[in-house]
Amino acid sequence: MRLKLVPENTSYDFFKYARTTFGASVAAMVLSLVVWLSVGLNFGIDFLGGTTIRTEAEQPVDVAAYRAALEGLELGDIAISEVFDPAATTPKNVAMIRIQAQEGQESVSAQTVSDIEDALLTVDPSMKFPLVESVGPKVSGELIWTAIMAVGAALAAILFYIWLRFEWQFSVGAVAALAHDVVLTIGIFSALQIRFDLATIAAILTIIGYSINDTVVIFDRLRENLIKYKSRPLVEVMNLSVNETLSRTVMTSGTTLLALIALLVLGGDVIRGFVFAITWGVIVGTYSSVFVAKNVVLMLGVKRDWSKPDNNSGNQFANIDA
Repeated sequence: MRLKLVPENTSYDFFKYARTTFGASVAAMVLSLVVWLSVGLNFGIDFLGGTTIRTEAEQPVDVAAYRAALEGLELGDIAISEVFDPAATTPKNVAMIRIQAQEGQESVSAQTVSDIEDALLTVDPSMKFPLVESVGPKVSGELIWTAIMAVGAALAAILFYIWLRFEWQFSVGAVAALAHDVVLTIGIFSALQIRFDLATIAAILTIIGYSINDTVVIFDRLRENLIKYKSRPLVEVMNLSVNETLSRTVMTSGTTLLALIALLVLGGDVIRGFVFAITWGVIVGTYSSVFVAKNVVLMLGVKRDWSKPDNNSGNQFANIDA
């Protein structure tokens, strides 16, 4: 006996309230932009600048103990990660500690660095600090523009790919859905003031890839059905295509969310922002594949290529109303 999350041969009307769902999506995007512009993002060290301290110790790196030792200093955003060097001839217990720049300063002061070192020595007296370097706001500003360019380049490449593979209406619908996912993700990060760093940019690029994959699957079925059912109205063919791929969509999104929710609950603070972004992106990406991308195509219309031969022409099924 097989587990079925979606019944066979479903006939849900996904476009009964097409204007309402599309209007809600536009309103959500506008609200996200308003929150983003009025509240702003809680940028992490990658975008604000700060100081990086490299540590080497005889004892194994204990990230939790390092973080606990630094909590009393009230340094704000701290990122601690263990570093592995496969080229090293002898094993080294190396960690990289990144501290955000304090308000009104471009980097952490020498006195603060000294306090950090003293606090870490209480965890491991053998610890050494071979490297201390700072990243100023100019470099961080360049990272912001690089991140924007990366997201923009991904959207442009997808626009070109969908245009070549399908029709221009499909391309516009796909990019509209991706823009919806990106804007809503940035909006919720701004509203909840979740730390926004390079890991979040990686999550947004992952969301774009996941969402476009789901969209292309439905578009591919839609293109097949447009050729197969030439006399049916576009909205009916769209509903049929979404229903035919519904089981795959639910199974893919459901299993992905199971893993992401486990990481969100058990993964710890280090990856929580990254996992939350992807979790949110899977939810809005699944929604936008149907209620944004397909609504755009429905509003723009699709030109049926009547010059293509009918696969049923000349056989016993030619006169059957599909």
